[in-house]
Amino acid sequence: MKKCIVLLISHALALAIGFAGGIYALPILTAPLAPETAVIETKAKKAKFSGEFRRNLKDSDSLHWGEGKVFVGKDAISLMGELAPGPDYKLYLSPEFIDNEQDFERLKPKMVQVGDVKTFKNFIVPVPSNINIKSYNTVIIWCESFGQFITAARYR
Repeated sequence: MKKCIVLLISHALALAIGFAGGIYALPILTAPLAPETAVIETKAKKAKFSGEFRRNLKDSDSLHWGEGKVFVGKDAISLMGELAPGPDYKLYLSPEFIDNEQDFERLKPKMVQVGDVKTFKNFIVPVPSNINIKSYNTVIIWCESFGQFITAARYR
């Protein structure tokens, strides 16, 4: 009986580790190619504002972080940098800088979701024509599936 319980626990643990590894690895394996640095530089020249993602924000940690320069333009928001890999990342614009999940949930009704972030090294997210970037001051990356704050950058 003890041997059966030990086997059950060890197999359940192996299954849980494999599942967690799959959740982490799948977005990396299915991500499209990241935009080249030259393309980001071209977007940066057209940007009206810029900010910086930093790893040391309140709710960023070793699995949820971003770093690099963010460029905010009328037509696109781009990153020259990296994000921790993860599923279902969304880019939001916020009227206030936030650095944690609690503030994100509180301010979400005042934010606008711009689009999906599908690459983890450099990205370009088109800005829909109905969004006025001057109405906001912060870019936020949020993991929608797990309700997890990834990073934020004030751009004005």
